[in-house]
Amino acid sequence: MITNNNVEQLFKIIDESTEILEEVLDTSYLDALIETGNNLISGQVQIEDGQPNEETRRNLEHFYAEINLSQLDNETIRQALQLGVLKAAQKDHIQANHQMTPDTIGMLFAYLLQELYDKDAAIKILDPAVGTANLLTTVMNDIHRNHKDQEISGVGIDNDDTMLALAGISTQLQQIKVDLYHQDALDQLIVNSADFAVSDLPIGYYPIDQRVKNYQTHSKNGHSFVHHLLIEQAMNHVVDGGFGLFLVPSNLFQTDQSGNLLSYFKNKIFLQGFLNLPKDMFTNADLQKSILILQNHGNNAHQAAKVLLGDFPSFKNQANMKKFLMEIRQWHQQNF
Repeated sequence: MITNNNVEQLFKIIDESTEILEEVLDTSYLDALIETGNNLISGQVQIEDGQPNEETRRNLEHFYAEINLSQLDNETIRQALQLGVLKAAQKDHIQANHQMTPDTIGMLFAYLLQELYDKDAAIKILDPAVGTANLLTTVMNDIHRNHKDQEISGVGIDNDDTMLALAGISTQLQQIKVDLYHQDALDQLIVNSADFAVSDLPIGYYPIDQRVKNYQTHSKNGHSFVHHLLIEQAMNHVVDGGFGLFLVPSNLFQTDQSGNLLSYFKNKIFLQGFLNLPKDMFTNADLQKSILILQNHGNNAHQAAKVLLGDFPSFKNQANMKKFLMEIRQWHQQNF
């Protein structure tokens, strides 16, 4: 059973040891957090060029001695690390595309995935913009909680080595089976077909036009939207009939490049759903996000008679949220 107390206690130890390393190594909180994570994984304080010194090493080992990770469940570890990354975001002013996906959205992804994938077979989940792996591990932990005997593995790709270092620390401390690749996700991927793709997609333009000229979603004039390209790349690495869940701007189909995306869908992808997140989650209507539900052609897949469209109620209204989730379940039962 996860308790806030366990999360707070673990975060307190991680935070205090990170602040010590931040000071003695004269580095950012984020880099010190990575150092802390690596120390926890190895079980000892890493010394480089005589730092941290002997006194600091003993202090840190005192903190680490208070932790028995084997007695903590994955969600406790994930949430404590998440608090560390959130503190790093505040102290180090991390850019918007590096912010973590909120847990509430991660749980919606997990719910939708389990509604759509109701088999007991092993499942592999791909995230082409994995970041710190918070979304991926939230989904994997929720599946494991509900289907303890189901084999789950993940594949995460990111071109930011700092974010990927945090993803590696998170997955190793949670002992989750995830293969992580440090590369541009729009280059050729060495990934076998996944059963599912999930991603909180970065938003903006992709700067290297030449590299994406063979993508169907690339723009004929100027830079292409990176979130369009990543949708195409992810679905190309999902099995026939497999699903993709993507966090996208709510105006996805209202831009001057939306025609390219819809054209790509036409012969390869079933657009099965588009659900707007609650407006009260966003400070500005222009920042509103939605969950896009796609399915590859093949393996007896078909277009749902009724595309799943709607607006999530406020997360503060539990009764309405429960009713909306039941409507999603009914939609799945009626269409699949």
